[in-house]
Order: sequence, then C-alpha cells, then structure tokens
Amino acid sequence: MRIEVDLNKCTGHGICESIAEDVFEVGDDGVVTIHDPERPESDRDRMRQAVTGCPVSALRIVD
Repeated sequence: MRIEVDLNKCTGHGICESIAEDVFEVGDDGVVTIHDPERPESDRDRMRQAVTGCPVSALRIVD
C-alpha cells in the first residue's frame, strides 16, 4: 500500500500530520511531506483516517 498526496490540492491544514505524525509532516511553507510512502498493511486504518480527514481530498491510498 502506498499513500500519495496531490500537492496541487494540499493546503497544509495538517490534519494528516495530527493523525500520523510519523508519516506526514507539514512544513512552515504549508507543504506536506510523506516520510516512507510505502506503508505496511497494518497502517491501513490510520492511512484511511488521514485520507478521509483531509478537507481538500489531497491524499489517496494506492494498492
């Protein structure tokens, strides 16, 4: 499973970071960085929460 961000949509709200701060980091410039986008299956629920919590639908899970 891979988590991806559409940087054209991302506005840096940081909800993803609050859900999984070890995966997502929103910089001072409002741009999100994904640390190790290839995630283990055990992270699926947490990544789904980040995807559904994103107010601008900038995140997606790719199987």
